[in-house]
Amino acid sequence: MEIVSAVVSKIAELSAEPVIKQFTYMFCFNNFVKKFSEQWRSLDLALHRVQHDVDVAIRNAEEIDNDVNKWLEDAKKALAVYGLQDAVDVATKNAEEIEIDVNKWLEDAKNEMEGENRLENEKGKNGKCFTWCPKWICQFKLSKALEKKTETLRKLEEESKKFQKVGHKEPPQDLAFLPSKEFTPSESSKEAFEQIMKALKDDNVNMIGLYGMGGVGKTTLVREVGRRAKKTQLFDAVLLATVSQNPNVMYIQDRMADNLDLHFDKNTIEGRANQLWQRLKTEKKLLVILDDVWKGVNLKEIGIPFGDDHRGCKVLLTTRRRDICSYMECQPIVFLSILSENEAWALFKINAHLRDEDFNLNTVAKKVARECQGLPIALVTVGRALRGKSVIEWEVASTELKNSEFQHMEQNGEENNAYACLKLSYDYLKHEKTKLCFLLCCLFPEDYDIPIEDLTIYAVSYGLHQDVVPIEDARKQVYVAIKTLKDCCMLLGTETEEDVKMHDLVRDVAIQIASSKEHGFIVKAGIGLKEWPRCTKSFESCKTISLMGNKLAELPEGLVCPQLKVLLLELDDDLKVPERFFEGMKGIEVFSLEGGCLSLQSLEFSTNLQSLLLIDCECNNLIWLRKLPRLEILCFIGCSSVKELPDEIGELKELRLLDVTDCTSLRRIPVNLIGRLKKLEELLIGDDSFKGWDVVGCDSTGGMNASLTELNLLSHLAVLSLKILRVECIPRDFVFPRLLKYDIVLGNGYSRTKHPTSLYLSDISAASLNAKTFEQLFPTVSQIHFRNVEGLENIALSCDQMTSNGHGSQKDFFERLEDVKVNTCKDIRTLFLAKWRQALNNLTKVEILCCESLEVVFELGEAEEGINEEKELRQLSSLTRLKLENLPELKCIWKGPTRHVSLRSLVHLDLRGLDKLTFIFTPHLAQSLVHLETLRIGDCIGLKHLIGEKDDEREIIPESFGFPKLKTLSIRRCEKLEYVFPVSVSPSLLNLENMNISFGANLKEIFYRGEGDALTRDGIINFPQQRKLSLSRPTNFTAQLPSLQVLAIEGHEELGDFLAQLQGHTNLRVIRIAHCKGAHDRRTGHELSLLSLEKLELNSMPDMRCIWKGLVLSCLTYLKVSRCEKLTHVFTGSMVASLVQLQSLDISDCEELEQIIAKDNDDEKGQILSGSDLQSLCFPNLRKVEINGCNKLRSLFPVAMAAGLPKLEALKVRDSSQLLGVFWQDDHASPVTWEQTIAKEKDDEREIIPESLGFPKLKTLSISGCYKLEDVFPVSVSPSLLNLEEITIVCCANLKQIFYSGEGDALTRDGIINFPQLRKLCLSSGCNFFGPKNFTAQFPSLQVLSIDGHEELGDLLAQLQGHSNLREIRMTDCKGAQDRRTGHELSLLSLEKLELNCMRDMRCIWKGLVLSHLTTLKVCDCHKLTHVFTGSMVASLVQLQFLDISCCEELEQIIAKDNDDEKDQILSGSDLQSLCFPNLCEVYIMRCNKLRSLFPVAMAAGLLKLKTLSVSHSSQLLGVFGQDDHASPVNVEKQMVLPNLSFLKLNNLPSIVCFSPGCDDFLLHGHTNLREICITDCKGAQDRRTGHELSNLSLEKLYLGSLPDMRCIWKGLVLSHLTTLGVYDCHKLTHVLKSVEVLLFSLCVENSETCS
Repeated sequence: MEIVSAVVSKIAELSAEPVIKQFTYMFCFNNFVKKFSEQWRSLDLALHRVQHDVDVAIRNAEEIDNDVNKWLEDAKKALAVYGLQDAVDVATKNAEEIEIDVNKWLEDAKNEMEGENRLENEKGKNGKCFTWCPKWICQFKLSKALEKKTETLRKLEEESKKFQKVGHKEPPQDLAFLPSKEFTPSESSKEAFEQIMKALKDDNVNMIGLYGMGGVGKTTLVREVGRRAKKTQLFDAVLLATVSQNPNVMYIQDRMADNLDLHFDKNTIEGRANQLWQRLKTEKKLLVILDDVWKGVNLKEIGIPFGDDHRGCKVLLTTRRRDICSYMECQPIVFLSILSENEAWALFKINAHLRDEDFNLNTVAKKVARECQGLPIALVTVGRALRGKSVIEWEVASTELKNSEFQHMEQNGEENNAYACLKLSYDYLKHEKTKLCFLLCCLFPEDYDIPIEDLTIYAVSYGLHQDVVPIEDARKQVYVAIKTLKDCCMLLGTETEEDVKMHDLVRDVAIQIASSKEHGFIVKAGIGLKEWPRCTKSFESCKTISLMGNKLAELPEGLVCPQLKVLLLELDDDLKVPERFFEGMKGIEVFSLEGGCLSLQSLEFSTNLQSLLLIDCECNNLIWLRKLPRLEILCFIGCSSVKELPDEIGELKELRLLDVTDCTSLRRIPVNLIGRLKKLEELLIGDDSFKGWDVVGCDSTGGMNASLTELNLLSHLAVLSLKILRVECIPRDFVFPRLLKYDIVLGNGYSRTKHPTSLYLSDISAASLNAKTFEQLFPTVSQIHFRNVEGLENIALSCDQMTSNGHGSQKDFFERLEDVKVNTCKDIRTLFLAKWRQALNNLTKVEILCCESLEVVFELGEAEEGINEEKELRQLSSLTRLKLENLPELKCIWKGPTRHVSLRSLVHLDLRGLDKLTFIFTPHLAQSLVHLETLRIGDCIGLKHLIGEKDDEREIIPESFGFPKLKTLSIRRCEKLEYVFPVSVSPSLLNLENMNISFGANLKEIFYRGEGDALTRDGIINFPQQRKLSLSRPTNFTAQLPSLQVLAIEGHEELGDFLAQLQGHTNLRVIRIAHCKGAHDRRTGHELSLLSLEKLELNSMPDMRCIWKGLVLSCLTYLKVSRCEKLTHVFTGSMVASLVQLQSLDISDCEELEQIIAKDNDDEKGQILSGSDLQSLCFPNLRKVEINGCNKLRSLFPVAMAAGLPKLEALKVRDSSQLLGVFWQDDHASPVTWEQTIAKEKDDEREIIPESLGFPKLKTLSISGCYKLEDVFPVSVSPSLLNLEEITIVCCANLKQIFYSGEGDALTRDGIINFPQLRKLCLSSGCNFFGPKNFTAQFPSLQVLSIDGHEELGDLLAQLQGHSNLREIRMTDCKGAQDRRTGHELSLLSLEKLELNCMRDMRCIWKGLVLSHLTTLKVCDCHKLTHVFTGSMVASLVQLQFLDISCCEELEQIIAKDNDDEKDQILSGSDLQSLCFPNLCEVYIMRCNKLRSLFPVAMAAGLLKLKTLSVSHSSQLLGVFGQDDHASPVNVEKQMVLPNLSFLKLNNLPSIVCFSPGCDDFLLHGHTNLREICITDCKGAQDRRTGHELSNLSLEKLYLGSLPDMRCIWKGLVLSHLTTLGVYDCHKLTHVLKSVEVLLFSLCVENSETCS
């Protein structure tokens, strides 16, 4: 009975739903399985595509978007759950709601997919339904479940298509504006600083100049200004760029782009300037600091919007010359003077380490200090140079300064003193090596970031460290020398430790010293040279020449420089170095060349060459390297022309450094070349160069490639950088040698490390890797990055594989580890095992992303016996940054006792998507967070507490607990979190600047007061530094916020009560409030002190009727109000009086809004302002007004305010159905003339003052969906609209005209309205006249004209004149188009695009038009159109490229005669001789049922560029080309060649018989470029001969359909390129292909259906 009941139940269900669908569930199970499998594979492919994009983004240092990470996680989970291999385990772990048990479903599905024979067997055994009916039910359930899951996979695949970009760049840190120790305040600098800061706050100042002599501290001062401006949020962005004596515009653009995270996709200065311009325009407040300006700067050339182009942009420049400030029109001009004598002495004492009790020494020292003339750079360098010297040495120094040769240089006196002081500092350097290192720095261009690595190469090559053998030791010596020079302030630090900089004054001194006969330097670096310099002294005596930083376009054929040792060149990319260029410099030891082309044969006689550096250079004849036996350093950096290294390099027995970084074309390094370089110390290949490592020595091409085993033959190898693409390239049992530095990439990854020792493993399987390979690297590795490593168990890959036979033991592993990143390693469960606790001692950064099985990050374990407890406390004590994201199984971050762990250095903690984490810190760890600055927690759905209640059985100690450095606190979507901190923590949060809290379901308050918690003073929590507060769904938060600048509140039920809790917020700049109730509370406005408010946004405030009364918003610049359904007005009259700074007003979707400004009284029914209320109201700085969806609003502003909007630039109104006018009369809302509102009484007569009324700055006017609007402006306003660029008025059905003429309106001169800047005009649905009938409008700059729904087009166009620059016209649904005047009224010489739609009375496109620039013509639904062009028009259409004609029922021909007899329009042969469309590329014709041909056959020869021809649904069409009176068939065939036609579509053309009358074939031969043909429902296409005509085609795709008489596809076809064939509805087709006639490759047959 149960089975019968089940069957009956199923029948009942079938009767309730479509029967066929239900039967398919039971009997088409295999189809559901197949669709599921196909969708599974499609999603798998989409996953690989997105993952590839993510990998590329990661390589570009981009942060992957959260939605992309989530999609990857969902897709992988879906594929895992629905996959049938290991699906049972995964599905159990990730249980979903499905119709039947998951395990049972998987088991049954697997059985079903193995075959359905059991069902048949059951049927065979027993014919009764009782044995196989249950099988139906099972299949029914399985099929429905499969369908559901197929849909889930499909949706995931569809979602993947929206990811145009998967990542974004993280904002770069502005290192230039970090606090500087160099800034030493003085009276002069304080005064200059205050003047600059005051000017920055003055809205009337936009260019500030700071001038003073070199070395006085201008750069240091403006950096401090920039730092202070950023810290106080005075500007949204602060940019700094150095200009220098020879400005490099691209360099300046790059510096700014780096700070903005902007990537240029243009290569020209102009293109990059435009991109930078547009990007800077997005910054509301912007400060650009231009340092070291020597001449006038063209800001527009760089791309800096300024003045009227960007009023929020201010420029601060520094220069040595006051006249530069005047030239750049700086206001104010600030002078930075030298230090006073007392200030100079104080600074000098500090740097020279002088004590007051050293009387004798101080007496001499003061004399020396006076010689420094109060110049900070001289005081600092001399003071440090003489630090610790005896009195006698001080006296000698004083004498040397007085008698210095620099005192007599032709400079101004102050600079002479500076030069003398700096020369003294140089003389007092202790070591000659340090002095030479200093001089080498002047070889680089001014303000250049000098790479210390380059200095090392030059120093080694220059013999600076001949006593030091290893290059790494020489590098250390250079770093020591650099540190000495930085300590002496003779060199400056940069944003990275790898570079240094030289002050331009110091560089001048260095060049002066280096240019002496002793040193013999010639330095002309970075001065824009194009040709070889002409020097006053002979090249014969020079030892070093630096011309780097130029783009030399020519070189001398030869150069006689017998003493030359160092030559540094940069050439234009195409310049070839002359073959005999080096013949006169046989002693050359160092040659560096960037750019240009070099044959190595030209160096054959330079046998003393020790260093050869070729950068981005095209080099050839590398075999000649064998002629350079003394070569020690060989670099091919970015040389894409190098495809293989010659075997002769192996003969360079002295070679110590080989660098082939970024040689992207390098594919071959001969076997045993590397192994023969026995002295090689550094091998730098990088991750974007050679990757073809061979295991056995033979590559796939039969050549020989290097093997990694050769590395073990290099006993001196200390530095290694390379990439190994596949694990298979690593020989069995290969172990990397001991190395001092390395950057090794294994797999498909890219390393951008700055660590000395780095390992990066990506897209490999740990199981296929012998972990011993890295055994000797683990003790020294400082950075490890794992990405998508399958089978990864822990930080050491798999410790079970390793032995301790190599270097050290496993206890030494990871002792130097600093940086760890693990991404998408699904198998790892514990990252740091307890056995490697030493790895935690030096860790500074840990980042773990998307590791779905990770349960523990740090396994701590107990301390080993004999280990000093103090040493154990070092664990994690260096960790500064920890980021954990999308780790669904993570249960704890630290497992085990934490008493030996300290987080005292942790600065940034970022936790997201940790579903199972219940707490973050133990109490002991929380007590150590004294440097934590950023705490971000998001989407941790299981998190209950930030701090656990107990730690090692010890209770929490509240009084010792706090976060004194915390600046940013963000907690979002943590639904189980009950509170954030105990209230006792709040006194420690004195540095908190930004708080962003989203209250989850359980979060009751941020600060929880427990038993025994000490109360704060007065019960109020004080946050003195907090600048930003964002709360979502807050409940209780009482705080004193004196520095608060940004307040965002969302989802509060009692906003008035909540705001009353926030006190002391007098500095508020921005307020955003959304989805809050209680906004109508009358106290609210008085609770908020908003004198400094600049930006106010209100969204979805359901009970707000007006913005709070009593507000004074004197600084407000931006107001946005949206979805406030009960809002009746925005401002009261008293509020408007304070809104003098308002620039932008945006109001949308406020259904009850009746007016923007109302009275101040409390009577809601009497809110309309009278004229007397409005006399003083205005918005003097309002620039932008946007109104959208306010359907009760009848006007925007009272008409009395019309003269009070002098700076209005954009006025946009949309979907406000009751709007009667922009400005409207008060009291009775009746229209008035503007003159009534601006007239004043004089001698009892009204004096009209039209010049005081208008909008001189208005650029954009856009109105749409305002159905009651009749007109916009009076005509008297039009003379003021000289800057109007765009007018768009659409969907205003009642609009009569834009400009109306009222009584007493003053006429414009000659009755003409002039709009000199208008570029775009769009009018639709009404607006019969642009202005009064007796007016015309001039548009000399108009480029785009769009008109829709006009009743008298001729009259309208007659009003629009002077549009000679029109580029684009769109006209839709207009009457009067046939007015014969129309064509002559339009001057369309510049027209490029013309679109005509639904022009009901148009019979032809206007006669008399000359369209010589027209490229695109679209004509649609013009039912009376009989022809498109006349013969005279065609003659001008030489640029036409695109022609689209559709749904023109009366169209008989496209081209007709020029006469006016409509019955005699057909062209004769004589008319056609000169007609053609030489640039026509695409033609589309559809639904033109009276058209018999497209073009006269005589024109066929003129369509040489036609590529696409598509004709469809034209019932009378006989042929594409129509025969004229005299053309014979032979002539037709000769002319019927369309050489570039690649796509042909003929669809539903029942009358067509051939391409052209007079030709027997349906398709003519000669179309040799045809790639795709689609022919459907065309009887003429069944011609048996056609195949022979098609045989010469390069056809790739052929589609045939609805050809009822076709019996076979055309005979004689030989289609060797065909890849796709589609055939349908060919009922008489007996066969498709005959093998003897058809030659097909890669054929994919599709849609061969309904061919019975």
